[in-house]
Amino acid sequence: MSTVTRWEYLTVPLLIHATKQILDNYGEEGWELVQVVPGPNPENLVAYLKRPRSEG
Repeated sequence: MSTVTRWEYLTVPLLIHATKQILDNYGEEGWELVQVVPGPNPENLVAYLKRPRSEG
């Protein structure tokens, strides 16, 4: 019998000068990067992340 993966999502503002550090920190918590899009101004980006939702 197959199981359905349930996901939780997170949007995170990224500063251009600290993008790797920010993404590495979230990656350590099990978040997977889905997409990065431009933010409200040229100094910012917005990352969309997901991870499997824990049951319980």
